[in-house]
Amino acid sequence: MNAMTFRARALELPEATEGAHMGHPDFRVRGKVFATLGPDEDWAMVKLTPEQQAARLSAEPEAYHPAKGAWGRHGCTIVKLDRANELSVERALVDAWRNSAPKRLANRYEDL
Repeated sequence: MNAMTFRARALELPEATEGAHMGHPDFRVRGKVFATLGPDEDWAMVKLTPEQQAARLSAEPEAYHPAKGAWGRHGCTIVKLDRANELSVERALVDAWRNSAPKRLANRYEDL
């Protein structure tokens, strides 16, 4: 996967918008960040739960790792885009979107 595909997949999610955070792109649902692209756009971050993060790390340890510090301990997960399975990244984006979206909105899109 590349940054262009990551961006497109993130923006396909309901009410997703692109903004900027610390000088690089981020993706939000109703103002809450659910994913970012790194400054060089060769990696991304998705906001997972610790359980979702553990599953990704176990399935694709060469592609996923926790973000540094407390962010990583709370589930923020770095994705090396060129090493990750595209379907896996798409599922991680949906999980991150669900984790950040208001419950009513997430419940309207149970089929994602």
